Amino acid sequence: MSGESTIGRKTSGNGFARDTWIILKRWLVKTVRNPFVLTSSLLNPIVFLVLFTEVFGGIAEGAIGQNLGAEVNYVTFLVPAIVIQTALIAATTSGIGQVEDIESGMFEKMLVSPLHRGAVFLGKSLSEIIRIVIQVGIVLALGYVLLYLNTGASPTDYVATGLLGAVGIVLVAILFSIWFTAISNIVALVTRDQESTIIAVNVLQFPLLFLSSAFLPVEALPGWVQTVAALNPITYGVDAARALMLNQDVMTVIEVTSFTGVWNTLVPALGVLLVLDVVLGAVAVYFLNQASSSDVQ
Repeated sequence: MSGESTIGRKTSGNGFARDTWIILKRWLVKTVRNPFVLTSSLLNPIVFLVLFTEVFGGIAEGAIGQNLGAEVNYVTFLVPAIVIQTALIAATTSGIGQVEDIESGMFEKMLVSPLHRGAVFLGKSLSEIIRIVIQVGIVLALGYVLLYLNTGASPTDYVATGLLGAVGIVLVAILFSIWFTAISNIVALVTRDQESTIIAVNVLQFPLLFLSSAFLPVEALPGWVQTVAALNPITYGVDAARALMLNQDVMTVIEVTSFTGVWNTLVPALGVLLVLDVVLGAVAVYFLNQASSSDVQ
């Protein structure tokens, strides 16, 4: 009992920060050695960005102009959605990586090692955040290239809130990714099977993506889709990023007028995402503790 009760405590002598760095470096090295994971998870959003802007841009701009103003280009409307999609896919791969560790036996080895258990999970999460920052940066850069090719716009016409707004979009993507990272890890710990995890998270992410404000304004969608979009976390992530991109109050699923301009979107959207992060993060921790106890025994 005494040996079992010490599992997960810091006994390595390195300290929590050092243990976190060890795990972070492990996952970063793993990603670098397998660049297919980084490129493949970015390929889907890039394809969506290029195809949607080139194929549907002309059609969608009519609906966008009616709701957000004729000056809003479909590229600047769509890029925030692709940013959130990028974070969504990165969060999906978190669960898949967890399954790989379970299947290889590394998960159990980490639990019985002298590394602090909290550092094991924090280090992995930080590696995913770094990947999201890199990928979102690439999407934002590509979005400007497409906008420049279509309109010749200057960088100041791209992100209306400037450099701070661009940084804010990255932070929104990170905040958004936490709740789905929790879901993907919960699925991984329940199924303990890589194929089942991939199928389950894909079944969730693609319907949620299309039943949201990602590709068209909510007002332009059928009534039942508007109802689903109001309950869809992706809507809140996209609207928060889009508000920073356009410097407008773009949220329609929740009417907030207590603040000014863009904050009428940011405050409720970030509030919803934060609640989801806390609740689903707690559930994920519960499943991790349950799996830890089972594996240790």
